[in-house]
Amino acid sequence: MNRIRVFLADDHAVVREGLRSLINSQLDMEVIGEAADGAEAVSRAVELAPDVVVTDVSMLGLNGAQVTEHLRAARPGQKVLVLTVHEDKEYLRRLLEAGAVGYILKRAASADLVSAIRAVAEGGTYLDPSLAGSVVDNFIRPAPEPIPADLSQREEEVVRLIALGYSNKEIAAQLKLSVKTVETYKARSMEKLQIESRVGIVRYALRRGWLTEPNEETATHP
Repeated sequence: MNRIRVFLADDHAVVREGLRSLINSQLDMEVIGEAADGAEAVSRAVELAPDVVVTDVSMLGLNGAQVTEHLRAARPGQKVLVLTVHEDKEYLRRLLEAGAVGYILKRAASADLVSAIRAVAEGGTYLDPSLAGSVVDNFIRPAPEPIPADLSQREEEVVRLIALGYSNKEIAAQLKLSVKTVETYKARSMEKLQIESRVGIVRYALRRGWLTEPNEETATHP
């Protein structure tokens, strides 16, 4: 089994210790490096090339948004999951614009953090459910473009689940499809919607209200 390689960036040693213990206790993931400040985090993460960087927002040197921007510039495919106490909508907006693919609060359950790491590692997007309303009201409002409505029912199901943070493998299992079929639906949907990234999928889903009122037919994300 290939483990998910995780890098931790947080200026509190006790927080890193707790995260390290949680992550290393999972059979499918491991912590490969840590940093106590933003500049060090960027340098070491670029060197180690982890699958996921879990970073705090408030750190010395560079903050979470700056860390995200620098990492994405150095490694365009780098997946960054932000773990923070901040619930302010401006933090969330800034981090999404910087390229973060996940945002979870430190008060979230340990199982939610583990699920978030798995989701972003497999190409998904994870937003803490308690923050979805703020994203709708403040991140999407400046983009009033019309909502395309030419997706098939199956394409819509796939796009919705991607936005909710499910990996392609989880979507395939839930919809009883092959992973390759899910990838085809995803590619076709993104082409129809003229979306080039998963952040774009999240924006589309938010405009549709999918992240605030989950479909009863959609299973709850673990």
